[in-house]
Amino acid sequence: MYRYDEFDTAVVRERIEEFRDQVSRRVSGGLTEDEFKPLRLMNGVYLQLHAYMLRVAVPYGTMNSGQMRRLARIARVYDKGYGHFTTRTNIQYNWPALSDVPAILSELAEVEMHAIQTSGNCIRNVTTDVFAGCADDEIEDPRPWCEILRQWSTIHPEFSFLPRKFKIAVIAAPKDRAAMRTHDVGLQLIRGEDGETAFRVFVGGGQGRIPHIAQEIAPAVPGRDLLAYLTAILRAWNLLGRRDNIHKARIKILVASLGIDAFREEVERHFATLRREDLRVPDEEVARIRAYFAPPPFADLPRTSGAFDRASLADPDFARFARNNVRRHRQPGYATLIISLKPQGGVPGDITADQMDLVADLAERFSFDEVRAAYEQNLVLPHVRLDDTPEIWRRLAEAGLATPNADLVTDIIACPGLDYCSLANARSIPVAQALSEQLADLDYQERLGPIRVNMSGCINACGHHHVGHIGVLGVDRKGEEYYQITVGGSADEQAALGEIVGRSLAADEVAPAVGRALDRYLEVRREGETFLQTVRRLGADPFRDAIYGAFNAVA
Repeated sequence: MYRYDEFDTAVVRERIEEFRDQVSRRVSGGLTEDEFKPLRLMNGVYLQLHAYMLRVAVPYGTMNSGQMRRLARIARVYDKGYGHFTTRTNIQYNWPALSDVPAILSELAEVEMHAIQTSGNCIRNVTTDVFAGCADDEIEDPRPWCEILRQWSTIHPEFSFLPRKFKIAVIAAPKDRAAMRTHDVGLQLIRGEDGETAFRVFVGGGQGRIPHIAQEIAPAVPGRDLLAYLTAILRAWNLLGRRDNIHKARIKILVASLGIDAFREEVERHFATLRREDLRVPDEEVARIRAYFAPPPFADLPRTSGAFDRASLADPDFARFARNNVRRHRQPGYATLIISLKPQGGVPGDITADQMDLVADLAERFSFDEVRAAYEQNLVLPHVRLDDTPEIWRRLAEAGLATPNADLVTDIIACPGLDYCSLANARSIPVAQALSEQLADLDYQERLGPIRVNMSGCINACGHHHVGHIGVLGVDRKGEEYYQITVGGSADEQAALGEIVGRSLAADEVAPAVGRALDRYLEVRREGETFLQTVRRLGADPFRDAIYGAFNAVA
């Protein structure tokens, strides 16, 4: 993983001292909340319903054990003993005292972490495939390019006050495991005609009030020209984007209103000028950064493991965990292990300080001192020996971290909702917990196969409900919390927005309704067909009938 250089260290330290003074003035009354708001947002501090919230960046989701232990310490010392991982692979603390935030940022800086650009109208944390460097279908590890983008975008003078926030995701495989086309810009690493690194570029994705799937704007931008092309996109949007209406300020609105062809012409006009400027990425700089992401010193192991096979035969609980939470690695004898943060009845994405310490210990001992945060709000140990997986599983089980439900229906993505967020219309957490409890039977979950349930507490869509196979959106109906259900969304390489199936439901009706839709899927699916494939074949009608049939029968 990348290590801060002198520039990173200086920038982060200067920002902390600047913010320390701003916090002091806010606490003393020298700044009003309105005056303080743009300053705190630049440092990852939000004002939620009950307290300030701090969002800490985890660039491209990669951490070492020391960083994870520091996150645990912050949860224990400055918060209520836990943190919450988000779909942008960041971690949020919901209860820090504002006066403590400069001290928290100082402690983060000691382990090369910060909260810069985790909020505000700027380029946010760049995300990528959580299996980067592990997956056998990728062209190359995309994280060096994510790091190049991080360095380019950090406190970029032209793009620090954009019309709205801007999000980038990078993948390097045909399989999209980073929801790339739901982003303002999505980058798919490919090989150009010369065999060198190039990028398919997608633009105009985003969720929220008016969701869009990103469209391809360029089929193969050479890696050396990537920063110039991205600068052209951002410049075009920065100049033409709406600033008079917060709901229409995103780049997706500009692309949709102009049309992709007209927007492409505008970008190419800027790109022609920028290619003549000094924005090319030097080959030697790419090589320097790639060296930080060199594969760890893997042992020469057989592809199979006797210890793994024996444990699978001897213990059905481990066998289930191995089926659902252990993924094939490109290196023989190794695996990638998913740590689900979705226990039965739990809060999706939450993890305690003690659990963070355990994950740090396991990463240090078994995974070359590396742990990843995933888009799905889980954690991943990227490089573990198959021989070691039984012991890792036992230790995770003792800490309540061995739920074998990765990619199953209770692996729910959810925002914090109205329990914390001042923008939310409805609570997400209790509904997610009710779903988790109702669908807890693991045999039933495995019969269903891979199903992604996404839940948001408001139309801002932080839980990405638009692209859930089943989406749940909290809405306000005359001061009461109700929930709208969609089916057929997808965040992968065949990205699609879900279809609303009918009227909104009361909170206690959601879990039974989803259960009926899942039962209907088992009735109508073809052999080997996934839930999403069934929806795409039959449409929403069978699931609409299942969800609302009970109400119609009563009526």
